[in-house]
Amino acid sequence: MSRRRATMADVARHAGVSLKTVSRVVNQEPHVRQDLVRRVQASITELGFRRNEAASRLARGGSVLTLGLVIENISNEFYSRLAKAVETAAAAHEALVVFGSYEEQPEREVMLVDTMYGRGVDAMVIVPTAGDHGWLKEYMAGGLTAVYVDRVPEGLPDVDAVLLDAEAGGRMATEHLLAYGHRRIALISDNDPLSSVHARAEGYRAALRAAGVEVDPVLCVTGVFEPWRVQQEVLRLLALPEPPTAFFVTNNRAAIGLLQALRDHPGPAPAFVGFDDFEMAEVFRPGVTVVRYDIARLAGAAVELLFARLRDPSRPSRRVSVPIELVVRGSGEIPPPTR
Repeated sequence: MSRRRATMADVARHAGVSLKTVSRVVNQEPHVRQDLVRRVQASITELGFRRNEAASRLARGGSVLTLGLVIENISNEFYSRLAKAVETAAAAHEALVVFGSYEEQPEREVMLVDTMYGRGVDAMVIVPTAGDHGWLKEYMAGGLTAVYVDRVPEGLPDVDAVLLDAEAGGRMATEHLLAYGHRRIALISDNDPLSSVHARAEGYRAALRAAGVEVDPVLCVTGVFEPWRVQQEVLRLLALPEPPTAFFVTNNRAAIGLLQALRDHPGPAPAFVGFDDFEMAEVFRPGVTVVRYDIARLAGAAVELLFARLRDPSRPSRRVSVPIELVVRGSGEIPPPTR
């Protein structure tokens, strides 16, 4: 097993200094006491801490402020569009953006935050992984300013965040399918411990209960997000003696997996509604009915919160809610088959 890479927080604890002091030493800032410099450098050597000089040079690029963007996977259309929108919003403040993907690996999220912070990136937009984020308190005490998007980080309740009303979206999608006569509605969801994912699934369950429809655990699939796995699960559900007549899928990648499954399914096409719009949603016939929101508005609100926090670090934390809407294109309006 490979040894975990030492972080700046590890160096700070080993040297008995603050995280900010380590950052100043690493970035060769002036006016740091020589005894502290020696302690930090000794800890860096002993722990094997390494820095990326190319990233460091970028972060020190003159007076231009550099923002960090920490996201799940840049190959996902949602995150690539979010990255572009954050870049556009940051440009209005003459700021640059560097980003990294953690692919739902909490240890990589820690590494990205630590690496960016160590290169002088003191302001970040973060889409957090699942799990406790108490480790970020040390960085925040050291001067990190962060805004969280789409998910509330566990262990950090009093933070700036830009969120969707995910539960309302799940309820809206399910109510739409119920209105077309469906009662066996399957749920295809990814990592349930993520606050936004959990809320979408809760909206689905709440809509069923309100309609007097029992939530069938056989029809609830959680913990899948790769399209090929979604495809397998959808085909498995459609092969049941009493298959679902409709699906609610909680993200755009799940929608792609469902579409792949329907391509190979010989029977009547079920209805389905997705959460997250995607570029090809209008190309399919029927088009994909989705719960949609404005990604540019999501990113713009995050960047504005970040700069508001930089201007006034002591102001109360804020939660901004970005509205959602149902976009009807045909896939959610297919009635259940007659028996």
